[in-house]
Amino acid sequence: MQLSETTTLPLKSPAWPPLLAWLKWLCIVGVGLVNAWLVILMYAQGEMLFAMLTLVLVGSGLYLFANRRSYAWRYVYPGLAGMGLFVLFPLLCTIGIAFTNYSGKNQLSLERVQQVLQQQRFQSGRDLGFALYETDEGQWRLWLTDDDSGDAYLSDVFTLAAPPPALLGASPAHEAPAGEAAPIRVITQHRAVLSALAVVLPNGERLTMSSLRRFAASEPVYVPEGELVLLNRRSGERLAPNFDTGFYQPIDEGGHFVGEPVSPGFTVVIGWDNFLRVLQDKGIQVPFISIFIWTVLFSGLTVFFTLAVGMVLACLVQWEPLRGKGTYRLLLILPYAVPAFISILIFKGLFNQSFGEINMLLSGLFGISPDWFTDPLLARAMLVMVNNWLGYPYMMILCMGLLKAIPEDLYEASAMDGAGPLDNFLRITLPLLLKPLTPLLIASFAFNFNNFVLIQLLTNGRPDMIGTTTPAGYTDLLVSYTYRIAFEGSGTQDFGLAAAIATLIFLLVGALAVLNIKASKLELSEK
Repeated sequence: MQLSETTTLPLKSPAWPPLLAWLKWLCIVGVGLVNAWLVILMYAQGEMLFAMLTLVLVGSGLYLFANRRSYAWRYVYPGLAGMGLFVLFPLLCTIGIAFTNYSGKNQLSLERVQQVLQQQRFQSGRDLGFALYETDEGQWRLWLTDDDSGDAYLSDVFTLAAPPPALLGASPAHEAPAGEAAPIRVITQHRAVLSALAVVLPNGERLTMSSLRRFAASEPVYVPEGELVLLNRRSGERLAPNFDTGFYQPIDEGGHFVGEPVSPGFTVVIGWDNFLRVLQDKGIQVPFISIFIWTVLFSGLTVFFTLAVGMVLACLVQWEPLRGKGTYRLLLILPYAVPAFISILIFKGLFNQSFGEINMLLSGLFGISPDWFTDPLLARAMLVMVNNWLGYPYMMILCMGLLKAIPEDLYEASAMDGAGPLDNFLRITLPLLLKPLTPLLIASFAFNFNNFVLIQLLTNGRPDMIGTTTPAGYTDLLVSYTYRIAFEGSGTQDFGLAAAIATLIFLLVGALAVLNIKASKLELSEK
């Protein structure tokens, strides 16, 4: 049979697309079940934020990959998920912490604080020394001795390989078991098992392990009295949680808080208190304002000097009569090729007040030895000089590229009018370079606004200011000041205050980003 050109034959669809569809739904269901299990597990552990984050990210991903109408969103989902996980989530957590009293003393939840307080014990009876002896059957016995009366007791046998009984009887004895007592190493290895033992003496007194060589009668210091109230059995005080300070505190018969708070504390929401502390507490307000002014000044001076040095050097290496321009370019760009932390550590050695080459040179030539790390003004000047060394190659490279885009006709016309090199630079080169450089200068200002590495490696914020509530130094930037508030000190880390300052920094840098975007749009519209 002959077929015409317009005749079409039915095509049999392959068998594998339905199989792939089944595999697709099987994977989606499997991922969904695993996600549900993880969310339930996180919720049971009290990690509400991570449970919600996992539910939102995985749930939205499953919806996008299961729904045909949202096919186009599959390509942007990884980027959106990464932004939510690594940008938005930390930002929201930081802002949330800024409204709490989260600190080195207030890290736990209320339930965890209750558990910690109820685990505290005090000695309520005799304190006996003990030794551990092994029997012939591979089991163990405790030999307890009273240092005051000389009484001795021998416990029932137990094993260290399996969980021992909750209560262990002991009877009077006159001689220690045969053999040698176990060394302290064995007791240390099985400390968890021995700590779970409770030895009951013939008079009913109950002893538990109090140290590696002692068993003592002890009782919990705090016992629950109601849902939130705890009773101090040693002093008879009743304690209740103070949700204004985040600590358990003694209360009187009327329920009013009296006495000193009891550590550890718990985290509570305190509203705008951390932000108000920045504005009202002189020990924080004064260094914050000083550090803020220095941060702006440091960023501005860095941008100005790096631009000035980079632009001048770019013009010099682009000068036609100059010979060996390639060699000069290579030498001037070398600081940009060396990792910044290496250069900073080298400068830290060069500026060493006792053995640094810079002070040795100044002492030999002029008889002076500046205190670079202890004098506030000299320390700040040192930071600007080092940062200028690190930043000028970047500006020089930018200016070298932009100089190529300036038409030569402009310089030829100015030469015919009798203009000199200085006039050409001020009236042609500088204006034509500043316009395209404006967004980059704003970005450089924002980068140096948060230049934590330079401060941390070179001065660590020192010399320190005197009379401040929080750790603060004359060379601290806002970012390093925040770091010191959060992580310096022994048990006094104020994460809530640090988060509040970090939020203010975010707003400032965000304003710079908006300014940068507007400058970029203005530049594009002019072109």
